[in-house]
Amino acid sequence: MPPTVRNPGNTIMHDFIMALLGGLMIGLAAVLLMATQGSIMGISGIASKLLPPVSLDWRWRFVFLAGVLAGPLVMIAISADPPEIEITPNVLLLVVSGFLVGFGTVTGNGCTSGHGVCGISRFSMRSLVATGVFMVSAIITVYVIRHVLSV
Repeated sequence: MPPTVRNPGNTIMHDFIMALLGGLMIGLAAVLLMATQGSIMGISGIASKLLPPVSLDWRWRFVFLAGVLAGPLVMIAISADPPEIEITPNVLLLVVSGFLVGFGTVTGNGCTSGHGVCGISRFSMRSLVATGVFMVSAIITVYVIRHVLSV
């Protein structure tokens, strides 16, 4: 039986239902953003336009990112059994990881949300290749961390 999450109404929702609802909300947000702003829902692109020089359409970008940050807080508030989040206390690992993510985002001309969610749905060849590279890199990284370095 799959793990469950209990919400305050004492109903049980399986993890796959939560994932399905999350996926539907991400898809709906991507469609609404494209329909209302004509913009692709890529977090790196949205966030980068909030840095100097700030884009003229900064308001919707700020609200969008506030929603992204508020989402986990809402989940914690409605769930009687919120998911455990573990972040390494290794500051060097966090800095190197952040640098690699930023480098990859700039090199790949977008992030996993822009390429993986929006690009693939538009049949963008660049996004198909980028997402393939993301996935292969993630698989190799997990293998090396868990089986080679035994961390």
